[in-house]
Amino acid sequence: MKHNTRNVYLIPYVLWIVLFVVAPILLILYYSFFDIEGQWTIANYKKFFTPIYLKMTFSSFWYAFLITVFSLLIAYPTAYLLTKTKHKQLWLLLIILPTWVNLLLKVYAFLGIFGTYGLANAVLETLGIGTKQILFTDFSFVFVSVYIFIPFMVLPIFNALEELNPSLVDAARDLGASAWTTFRRVVFPLTIDGVKAGCQAVFIPALSLFMITRLIAGNRVITLGTAIEEHFLVTQDWGMGATIAVFLIIAMAIVVIITGNRK
Repeated sequence: MKHNTRNVYLIPYVLWIVLFVVAPILLILYYSFFDIEGQWTIANYKKFFTPIYLKMTFSSFWYAFLITVFSLLIAYPTAYLLTKTKHKQLWLLLIILPTWVNLLLKVYAFLGIFGTYGLANAVLETLGIGTKQILFTDFSFVFVSVYIFIPFMVLPIFNALEELNPSLVDAARDLGASAWTTFRRVVFPLTIDGVKAGCQAVFIPALSLFMITRLIAGNRVITLGTAIEEHFLVTQDWGMGATIAVFLIIAMAIVVIITGNRK
């Protein structure tokens, strides 16, 4: 009886997965075998392996890697300090709060901050450095992306640190381990699952960025997400856009497998 009841509860979940995960993926796969004129072809897959798309793929992975690394370097110390503060839940809420703001609004805010007459250049002028071109650069793209993704890296790492048994750290220090050795041999290995979850939460969406590349990088940064948007909305070559999406899905699946928990 309990087994049947459990199966009934699974029905909404299975329907959701089929309708909003499996069906869209199959639809993308289906469209990837058609050219711009609606004729069946495998030319899209051959075209993907040309230098221009391979360079775009490398660029997407490179920028996603940079965004993930910088997010991790900022998020781990932040999460560690949060676990030591008195009102850590409040501080965590303040870090997560920006995720409630619409992404487009945050991007437009940085357009003002990094603009010629924005706050960043005003500070540079005050320091005597002078006005610089900050917008439409690789720096501005990576900076804004890291700012947007940091909360998604902080949260799983914070949870992993909170679950860490403090007696293990105390034992390492009692046995003569330095603070760095304790972190390297005890703290970090025991929180690696949180790091992996954070890397997943940042690297995967960073692969398919397109809005930030247009508004902040000024199309100087071309990623797979930008190419998909171009093919679907500008050139109307849905087949090529779907083909890029197929490879993007495969790349995301590989990342999940590599960073997943093997227990």
